Amino acid sequence: LIVNRKTLDFNHPKLKEVLVVDFSEVNVADLEGFDTCFFCMGVSAMGMSEEQYRNLTYDLTLDFARKFLEQNPDSVFCYVSGAGTDSREKSRMMWARVKGKTENDLLKMSFKAAYMFRPGYIQPLRNIKSRFKSYKIMHSLLKPLYAVLKHFPALATNTTNVGTAMIKAVVQGSNTKILNNREINLLAEK
Repeated sequence: LIVNRKTLDFNHPKLKEVLVVDFSEVNVADLEGFDTCFFCMGVSAMGMSEEQYRNLTYDLTLDFARKFLEQNPDSVFCYVSGAGTDSREKSRMMWARVKGKTENDLLKMSFKAAYMFRPGYIQPLRNIKSRFKSYKIMHSLLKPLYAVLKHFPALATNTTNVGTAMIKAVVQGSNTKILNNREINLLAEK
């Protein structure tokens, strides 16, 4: 099941896509019967007030997680957060505090397991393109450097490693509940 705002235009017999305008209005019946949620939605805090960012990052995520858990009590929840997230919730950077609170409250929920993925720089592979012009520019500028960055697993990862690590966390488990680039890359290579 993919819950999305825009269609992926990808068809597969095992794939169901639910399009929503507002994630807080997802039909809970659509969420029933799954063992894992990969929650990958996020927004940039740039230009947002703390209230706006908290609503889109904390409130929406926790509301979705509660609905998913209610329908799937023995499930795993994987949340894509970001490098620099502050678990202490005391950072001077608003986004780091909000993401930290989001992670902390997800980890307190009664999921069978919950994993917080904190990638830093992610090199897009397999013709993945960002929708955002600034990211497209950054990725094209950093592409030549990735040949060097990939040898420093704490600094960078790639889209394949993030996806593989998320799947392996669910299938194999992970002793680490919060995975930064280094842990993401190590788990992907296991």
